Amino acid sequence: MLELTKENFQAEVLDAEGTILVDFFGDGCVPCAALMPHVHKFAETYGDKIKFTSLNTTKARRLAIGQKILGLPVIAIYQGGQKVAECVKDDATPENVEKMIKEYYGK
Repeated sequence: MLELTKENFQAEVLDAEGTILVDFFGDGCVPCAALMPHVHKFAETYGDKIKFTSLNTTKARRLAIGQKILGLPVIAIYQGGQKVAECVKDDATPENVEKMIKEYYGK
């Protein structure tokens, strides 16, 4: 998984080709920490067609707010510089995240 920062988010997500998954997480976010191993496992399974990335919102608050990330965890899918799908807070379960990934896998 590629670690995103406020310096590389534009190039790696908004200007990038293809499908990009962003795991927005924060320091001390227990649900984020619980979900992360599942996201890493999905990266192994689906990483051939989707680029998996993560952004620590604690270190990039303005960027997160600019992407309308108002609660955590958020798993979002981007295509063509636009957020096209996301799982937020209680909906960000491993099952829902995998379902969302499968919708965009190979698109």
